[in-house]
Amino acid sequence: MGKRAKAKERRDQRLEEISRLRSVPYSDHQRWWSVDTIVVVTGSNRGIGFEIARQLAVHGLTVILTSRDNTIGEDTAKVLQEDGFNVVFHQLDITNPSSIRTFSIWIREYYGGFDILVNNAGINFNLGPDNSVEKAETVISTNYYGTKNMIKAMISLMRPSVAGARIINVTSRLGRLNGRRNRIGDLTLREKLADVGTLTEEFIDDVASMFLKHVEEGTWLSGGWPQTFTDYSVSKLAVNAYTRLLAKTLSDRPEGQKIFVNCFCPGWVKTAMTGWAGNISAELGADTGVWLALLPDQAISGKFFAERREISF
Repeated sequence: MGKRAKAKERRDQRLEEISRLRSVPYSDHQRWWSVDTIVVVTGSNRGIGFEIARQLAVHGLTVILTSRDNTIGEDTAKVLQEDGFNVVFHQLDITNPSSIRTFSIWIREYYGGFDILVNNAGINFNLGPDNSVEKAETVISTNYYGTKNMIKAMISLMRPSVAGARIINVTSRLGRLNGRRNRIGDLTLREKLADVGTLTEEFIDDVASMFLKHVEEGTWLSGGWPQTFTDYSVSKLAVNAYTRLLAKTLSDRPEGQKIFVNCFCPGWVKTAMTGWAGNISAELGADTGVWLALLPDQAISGKFFAERREISF
């Protein structure tokens, strides 16, 4: 059996195990949440975001479903509401500071805060060697800066609790520092991004700016950047680095005020973003995010997960 066939066999076995685990109900002593537990899911009108929102609603949480488009978001929320779930819609565009501010004011006024933030909203143009400045800027500004700005606006609204508030960032293996393929070729840059002890937000921003400068100059191919899904990979590289940095920044909070931050890769999922070319369903792709949101003992932070197991950055 070849390496590719073995990898597929291992993946299929993990997905079968996830399907089994999803059928096992949480026991009463594990269930720390209730209908009063509020979760915000960005970009949840379709795909993985919708499945995360739906599954958390099935578990009995109150879900704030968000979308850039009011009509689409309202219609999507209505579908879940008609199934009896506690789902509320509010418009949100994470690339628009005014939209984030409006959302912040609304959730403070109506709920006084919330408990779980799932950063799912993102974009991908599936670019190869025909990269463009406009599309690269859009991907970086949405996937990295939009996610970061959303987190910064929401942290003060996350409610203290014994279980701890949770931030979950949807990311990708394509953004791994030391993956076997599609990684940054600059070893020094990789080492600096890997060192959470010296890592800063400014440095992550500088890496994003460096990439965009290379795209503008037409030197990104020779600059050692990932060659496949380049913009998306770099944007998720930045999200992964920010996840680790944020977890470290929030680690000193006292008990009862903890905010745990993790990220996960849903896999190659059949959604509009992948052109429906994925190999797993959105339902299975959403599973690890839902699992992270509901962990009964959430003393885990700054980690990267896929298929309910920790993987390296």
